[in-house]
Order: sequence, then structure tokens, then C-alpha cells
Amino acid sequence: MYVVMNELHVPAEGRGNVAARFAESAEKMKQVPGCLDFMFLNPEEDENFQIVMTKWASKTDYENWVNSDAFKQAHKKRRENLDKSPTSGNKIYAYEAVHHL
Repeated sequence: MYVVMNELHVPAEGRGNVAARFAESAEKMKQVPGCLDFMFLNPEEDENFQIVMTKWASKTDYENWVNSDAFKQAHKKRRENLDKSPTSGNKIYAYEAVHHL
């Protein structure tokens, strides 16, 4: 299993906007080959980040998604509207799951 966490840097006032954008993604991710789970996480503390966590059957499945036309379409709106986006940046963390249930 391969796990990817995308830490989105978002001020508190922008969290609702970002969460709404990712609400559409949850259903679409069910159709992506190899995607086992998709979660959008809000912090309990007053932190300036939100997390998108995905679980994949393999690293190859994740890479296939990132290189797909569907991925490009999903991220096209953000690329076109960077000046309007509440996100100021992001950081990707990727892991091979050594142990899991």
C-alpha cells in the first residue's frame, strides 16, 4: 500500500472554500484505478493547513493518477485561478505502508 498526504497551506478563513472544492473530488476518486481511500482532513487545532490523504494499492497506481488526463482536469481550475485560491502552498508526503490492518 502507498499513502500520499498533501498538506495544503490554508488560512482559517479559506478552509471552507478549499473543503468545498475537494467535496467534488471524493466521489470522483472512487473511479480511479488503484485508489483505495480518499480523505480530506480539517485540523482540530487552529492550524493553517488542511490535509488530503489518499491510499493506493501501489506507487504505480498513484503515479498513473498523477500523470492522467483526469488529474490534469481536476487541477486545471486551480492552475487557472492561482491568484484567487485561498491556498498559499502545499507539501506532499509519500509513504510505503509497512504495516496496516
